[in-house]
Amino acid sequence: MKRRSFIKASSYLALTSLLPQTVLSASRQSNNKPIILGVFPRRNTKLTFKLFTPIANYLTTALGREVKLSTAKNFQQFWRGVEARRYDIVHFNQYHYIISKILYDYQVILKNEEFSNSTIAGAITVRKDSGINTLQDLKNKTVLFGGGKMAMQSYIAAKWLLQEAGLNDGDYIEKIAINPPNAILSTFNRQADAAGSGDVILQLKSVKKQIDVSKMKILERTQQLTHLPWAVKGDMNPILKEQIQEALIELQKSTAGKSILNSALLTALLPTSDEEYDQHRKIITDVYGDDYGINRFKK
Repeated sequence: MKRRSFIKASSYLALTSLLPQTVLSASRQSNNKPIILGVFPRRNTKLTFKLFTPIANYLTTALGREVKLSTAKNFQQFWRGVEARRYDIVHFNQYHYIISKILYDYQVILKNEEFSNSTIAGAITVRKDSGINTLQDLKNKTVLFGGGKMAMQSYIAAKWLLQEAGLNDGDYIEKIAINPPNAILSTFNRQADAAGSGDVILQLKSVKKQIDVSKMKILERTQQLTHLPWAVKGDMNPILKEQIQEALIELQKSTAGKSILNSALLTALLPTSDEEYDQHRKIITDVYGDDYGINRFKK
């Protein structure tokens, strides 16, 4: 279904006038095949389209080639798209990226900056009135992890926190929410004792509109980790790869660009490297073993 543009044509013109010539040269590459931008289901489908349609529209103008936005209802469905190499550009969680690099040769090009931070932590969150004050207090309690077993912050990192506190599988009741915000909302509504999520979830407007976040507290969080990555197919034309990277970095340099970033709840998209995700690899290995859990997720 064709979706309405969220940006005026004048904004496009202002932005493209500031783009490097290497980016503008993309319009001279004749290729009618759309570029598919896949965004993982960190949030629900409707909100994901609302947040990222401006970026897809901007890239369409910047590259002179249609960029189509795609997402999925849940992490499992999204991963099937990765397996099928359906996405040319992908906004992953960190675990998706690490596994997709090994299995499908996706190459990282950018990382998120949100609330002016280019890092994020996994966290365990509870109600302030829950009587739960340490991770050990979660023994025999229900922990609701957001997004499923491929979610980096809200499942893998949260499980790592519990593991480091001496709580292993069977020591608590594990349940899964469709996404991290839902884990927080359900915990607020006393449908679980604790939520696994990223530490930024309580700052999201979509969450604040639904619950009183002042009644929640982060019980424990991991060290700060490099933020969510953006990657491209490994066999993508190097010139196109550079054009995409430069176009997205340019967004933070103009008022119109900052408006597009703000629409996606971002303050910038920053260059990054594969080495920045080694911290995540250590946590993943501790939780899933030396194969990073690949065998359990293979069909």
